[in-house]
Amino acid sequence: SRPMNIIIWTKVAKYLYSQERARVTSVIMHKQSNLLVTGFNNGTFTLHEMPDFNPIHSLSISEYRINSVAVNNTGEWLAFGSSSLGQLLVWEWQSETYILKQQGHLYDMNVMCYSPDGQLIVTGGDDGKVKLWNTSSGFCFATFSEHIAPVTAVVFASSGKVVISASLDGTVRSFDLHRYRNFRTFVSPSPVQFTCLALDPSGEVVCAGSHDTFEIYVWSMQTGRLLEVLAGHEGPVSGLSFSPCRVVLASSSWDKTVKIWDVFENKGNTETLHYNTMALTLAFRPDGKQLSVATLDGQITLWDIDSSIQTGSIEGKNDLELGRRTEDKITAKTLSGTAHFTTLCYTADGQRLLAGGRSKYVCLYDVDHQILLNKFQTSSNKTFEGMNRLLSRQHLTEAGPLELISDEEVDSDEERRLISLPGVKKGDFSSRKTRPEIITKCLQFSPTGRAWSAVTTEGLLIYTLDNQISFDPFDMSSEVTPDSIKEAIKKREYSRALVLSLRLNEYPLVLQALEAIPIVEVELVLRDLSETYVQRILPVLSDRMNHSPHLEFYLHWCTTLLSLHTRTLKEKGLETMSFLTDLQKSIVQRQTDLGKLCDTNTYGLQYTLCMSKMEDGTKENAVTST
Repeated sequence: SRPMNIIIWTKVAKYLYSQERARVTSVIMHKQSNLLVTGFNNGTFTLHEMPDFNPIHSLSISEYRINSVAVNNTGEWLAFGSSSLGQLLVWEWQSETYILKQQGHLYDMNVMCYSPDGQLIVTGGDDGKVKLWNTSSGFCFATFSEHIAPVTAVVFASSGKVVISASLDGTVRSFDLHRYRNFRTFVSPSPVQFTCLALDPSGEVVCAGSHDTFEIYVWSMQTGRLLEVLAGHEGPVSGLSFSPCRVVLASSSWDKTVKIWDVFENKGNTETLHYNTMALTLAFRPDGKQLSVATLDGQITLWDIDSSIQTGSIEGKNDLELGRRTEDKITAKTLSGTAHFTTLCYTADGQRLLAGGRSKYVCLYDVDHQILLNKFQTSSNKTFEGMNRLLSRQHLTEAGPLELISDEEVDSDEERRLISLPGVKKGDFSSRKTRPEIITKCLQFSPTGRAWSAVTTEGLLIYTLDNQISFDPFDMSSEVTPDSIKEAIKKREYSRALVLSLRLNEYPLVLQALEAIPIVEVELVLRDLSETYVQRILPVLSDRMNHSPHLEFYLHWCTTLLSLHTRTLKEKGLETMSFLTDLQKSIVQRQTDLGKLCDTNTYGLQYTLCMSKMEDGTKENAVTST
């Protein structure tokens, strides 16, 4: 038998940190620079030089534990992650400056809404915060913390400059995106909990439904005055929505009804739609002629608003495929009888309907035929409840399910002394640990029609159409071949070569034809390029701006294309929006990278010049002294 290679580790030295009553929660070693970065449960991190353990730097970045630490290749940037705060920090330790500081919602995210141009997303969470996100960069750039209770609804005004939010604290607040301030607060005569929100298409009227008084409150956006209180529901109001084309308000309630209100003229209920079970949510089609309502029995009913006649029904119980929770005593098949949708959203053309609920799936239905077209799985995280259809008996013990028995140690003596209050899990060590359940809380399509977003237990998920270049021939004919493209390039027929390559849509050939064009002839080629091919060349330019070293060449292409074909891009705004967004993102990223590089080179040159002057001065002094 061959001898085994045995590695024996021996302890060479032992060092102690100077952190009192703190535990190490994360550590990483950067081999190239011999740096040891350590994070503690009190929010402090330390930086030591190895192998002598010489302290270099120490900083407290928060009061919560640092769960993860990372170092970039050069050892200059340190990244810290804190799950308790949902925070990510990137710190340059040499200059002691923040490179990046991002923080998500402290607790679950509940609702979201797109801005009218699709560039921004506003979200609200259980932590009472309203956050604004940039869809291009994915970064949060503004946070409003005026609410003191969970945010239950958010909506953008049609101008895109105002965000309105409703909360369980009994207030509806308006935020100005120019000055980033809360400029108006709407309240009810008596304290209530608002669970849903709607804004009319003109942006003049704000409506909010209450959970405890079963009423709908109507305010003026301009004056903030309460205009009307709509009463009639006998249960909590679960959904509100204005018709996009008519001044009609629809409300759903747990009292098994959906009411249609004429807010401006009759100031009262004009139509009532009755159900056999609770109405959970509703949504208008973009043309305002159809209303979809989700009920507790797992059905989605479709109504014609003009005639108040039901035009269709979708049975979605089995489509959600509910998973079993750890404590469930019944099978997943039996659970499917309780499946229902809690959020609905139409596509931009109104031909498809997205629906989600207490499941890991989001269902896409065809409205005309009422059939399931596709299902999107929002998570593969097995630590969430409801992910598995079958539970293994091997995980059951005499003390209960193995997943709910905590074997983690307590972080500090302070947490041991915490007294549990009713409804509070933290600090109650007599209770078992709990796991979050996978739920889809909110769905919405982007106004561009190229993406949609879902608020789930995982967070905010954005699904977009695939913009990757693949072999998808367009306007194919016998003359469109790789040889004909290469022959046109040899003959310097650049316009013909570019058009043929775009028709063949094979990425290497498109690049070959594109980069063969001299920069002085780019404008001439783009003038001859028809509108059909303008849209097809945008994703190519976006990709090359990200990866090509020929930066000036492709910047010239971008500026020339945008100046010559402005009218075409405006007319096809919905079709070209995603490509233009990608192009903008690529240009901004290149600008940022070059700016940092130029700054580094500038400082390096200044340092070199200063050092050379100092050396010249030293030599002159030496010559003078001699």
